[in-house]
Amino acid sequence: MKTAIILHGMPSEEEYRTLDGAEPAKQHWLQWLTEEFENAGIETHVPTFPEPYKPDYARWKDVFEKVPIAEDTILVGHSAGAGFIARWLSENKIHVGKVALVAPWLDPMPRTLKNGMFEFELDPGVQDRAESISIFVSADDDKDIHDSVSYLKTEWPKAAIVEFMSKGHFTLTDMGTREFPELRNVFL
Repeated sequence: MKTAIILHGMPSEEEYRTLDGAEPAKQHWLQWLTEEFENAGIETHVPTFPEPYKPDYARWKDVFEKVPIAEDTILVGHSAGAGFIARWLSENKIHVGKVALVAPWLDPMPRTLKNGMFEFELDPGVQDRAESISIFVSADDDKDIHDSVSYLKTEWPKAAIVEFMSKGHFTLTDMGTREFPELRNVFL
């Protein structure tokens, strides 16, 4: 059976504490995409990382690697989750299925995270080990996201850039909906 892994981003600690018990993995469009994949017969995993407001690569990696990854595994990440996927794929020379990075954040001027989460070099070979890579970005997102996308485009020129004008950081607040058909259509 085909599998998919969807990774959430990094909420602020305040946002995380006020989620009323809802996991970050169920926020924004993640739950909707999970249902779309499962309705298409794709086994979907949406792990919740420990202390997501304070990402730690080793801890996130331990959680992520509990899910088996095959050559046709779909990988989707939002924000810091997308940055995690970029790092993990750069450090693990395996083949995967389609990859989508939504508003990828790599902390391009490492000033936010002081724990080395994004201290790595992108491997240009990733674009040859993935069936395809799609990078979603909105014109009205933060400069850090646009800097991250520029870096990704430089290192992975084969990646498809999917641009929007007014989806912000692809959160429920910015999009006004939990549905994200443009993302689903990359896979289904």
